Amino acid sequence: MSDVFDSAGDLLRAFLAGRARPREHLELLLERIGRLDHRLHALVAVYADEARGAADAAETALRRGYPSLPMIGAPFALKDLVDVAGHETRGGSAALAGRIPERNAAITDRLLTAGGVLIGKTHTVEVAMGGWGTNRRLGTPWNPWDPDVHRAPGGSSSGSGVAVAAGLVPFAIGTDTGGSIRLPAAWNGIVGLKLTERSAPLAGIIPLAHTLDTPGPMARSVEDCLLGLEILRGREPRLTAADLLAGSGAFALLRRGVAGLVLGAMPEAERDGVDPEVLEAYDASLELLGAHGAIIRSPALPQAFEAYKERAGVIMAAEAYFHHGRLFEDPDAPVDEDVRPRILAGRSLTAQAYIDALQGRRADQAAFLDATEGCAALLTPTVAGAAPPVDAIDQTSTPARFTRAGNYLGLCGASVPNGMTGDRLPTALQILGRPRAEPTVLRIAAELQRAAGGAFPRPPLPA
Repeated sequence: MSDVFDSAGDLLRAFLAGRARPREHLELLLERIGRLDHRLHALVAVYADEARGAADAAETALRRGYPSLPMIGAPFALKDLVDVAGHETRGGSAALAGRIPERNAAITDRLLTAGGVLIGKTHTVEVAMGGWGTNRRLGTPWNPWDPDVHRAPGGSSSGSGVAVAAGLVPFAIGTDTGGSIRLPAAWNGIVGLKLTERSAPLAGIIPLAHTLDTPGPMARSVEDCLLGLEILRGREPRLTAADLLAGSGAFALLRRGVAGLVLGAMPEAERDGVDPEVLEAYDASLELLGAHGAIIRSPALPQAFEAYKERAGVIMAAEAYFHHGRLFEDPDAPVDEDVRPRILAGRSLTAQAYIDALQGRRADQAAFLDATEGCAALLTPTVAGAAPPVDAIDQTSTPARFTRAGNYLGLCGASVPNGMTGDRLPTALQILGRPRAEPTVLRIAAELQRAAGGAFPRPPLPA
């Protein structure tokens, strides 16, 4: 029987070889969810009956030898911003209870067309406005790496990160506006991919900041993130399945290694304020990639990451207020009081400040791409420290120091596990690539996964 931690790619191979069956595997996951999620609080809804029907349909298709679909029979979960027809989408907000869409989001349709079995929805920070992963009204997922202390799961795709790390699903969708895929991926010890903006459709996804929002995959394997990329950007599913099974096309890049790639290290000044154990893991990753043939350089960046973070924050605040200001202006609305001031920060921004930020963004993008010309990617820690206890979080701050630059500068990026602290909490490397260079970013990530023995560690949870 296949392990509940199997990737979607491994499940496809196991299903085709007859080593596992979609319905049997689904039941294992449903049992695991029932046993663990009362503590983990990763899922807001489980569509058990519908998932069973989809798994049975996948078994029929496999038995009859229909052409392979890349996710046939593979369970997945959606962040509770993504519409599923007939099911509530609350966006992590008690105030949006009863919001039931008539249509699927575009990416929901793409995942279902690829054969995926939708198992349910995952928790999110309210309307995705926050990087710590907390939600006062609907509950904060429990980071599975510490069974004793409730630590930040990372946000805003908190439930997706926890669900994948804990083996409740092999694959989940998050959204990323300033790090909301990469932060929970980092603190939960999984892989998360931020797509280049407009690579996948946003239709049917509750917005936070439409200029910066991107959906993306979260998984335990780099291969699954590439699979998610191919599906989300709309490639014909049977072609993706053929490449996945043959290890061809973009999937061939995952085996090419990093020899000859020029990779940028962050400037020395950016090391200030980063936890020593995170820096140790970061330096070890650079050393490993260099030993495997990559050429490590230190480009002079035109701005500090803190400046990019602040400039992204202007766009985020203005657009978040446009989309959600009316709700959060209501003093009686049942909203998260940690999120309210973040949304209302957009109220005081002038049109001039917003347009200046948008116009300045293009100039900053050009300057950054100029400064990193010749580099396949820029490498940083994903986050400056390991997951803190929830009761120690400063809600007026953000952990998105390194991640917001990816959205502001129009880059793609991944977070990939790269070590453990002395307290057995994950550390992570952020790989920022040029626009539309996701396969190259994942090629670098795959080298780290290979160095980890082909699989990253799992949290200390019952089997």
